[in-house]
Amino acid sequence: MKKIVFVLLLSILSISIFAQNQRGYSLKIAKVKYSGGGDWYANKTALSNLADYCNDYLGTSIDVDDEIVEIGSPELFNYAYVYLTGHGNVVFSDSDAENLRNYLSGGGFLHIDDNYGLDKFIRLEMKKVFPELDFVEIPFDHPIYHQVFDFPNGLPKIHEHDGKPAQGFGLVYDGRLICYYSFESDLGNGWEDPSIHRDPEEVRTKALQMGTNIISFALTDF
Repeated sequence: MKKIVFVLLLSILSISIFAQNQRGYSLKIAKVKYSGGGDWYANKTALSNLADYCNDYLGTSIDVDDEIVEIGSPELFNYAYVYLTGHGNVVFSDSDAENLRNYLSGGGFLHIDDNYGLDKFIRLEMKKVFPELDFVEIPFDHPIYHQVFDFPNGLPKIHEHDGKPAQGFGLVYDGRLICYYSFESDLGNGWEDPSIHRDPEEVRTKALQMGTNIISFALTDF
């Protein structure tokens, strides 16, 4: 069954990529829309800027439009990488959880980015998706920290909240990292237009470089 889902995902991605090529780009990434009242729409300029940065440094052709996909939609399978962020409540229905599980176990990749306050909600909801899995801290020697740019100390700290270190967690399914969870970092804020948070350029660069590593990992680790 898992092999069938994986083949179906690759087929859908191939069809989607062919269609996108006709419009001048080859890949799409998207922000996840979820229920529960949390601000899933946060970091409005983040993915566009990250896509542009990846196109420069990876030689990719990622669409820079701000794409949005609902967690329970079949359209989820059109994206090799999806991004979930926010500050508050997250709720997955049973059908949302099943759709996300099929997407991730079939070769997709989810990046959860805590924008401060997401942690206690998202951990519960991801248990609906993979009851058998727990988030584990990703070791600093993992390839996700060394794909294109080197982060020997793991996830960089972009914004300060509680004085806690930035931590990268993940869900590993059949030996594959299918979900990366950036906690106490605010990577997405660092991807936003410089005028929004007025981060120093070196801080914003670190955020974009780490994001590029995540995208690179998502696109190559099928």
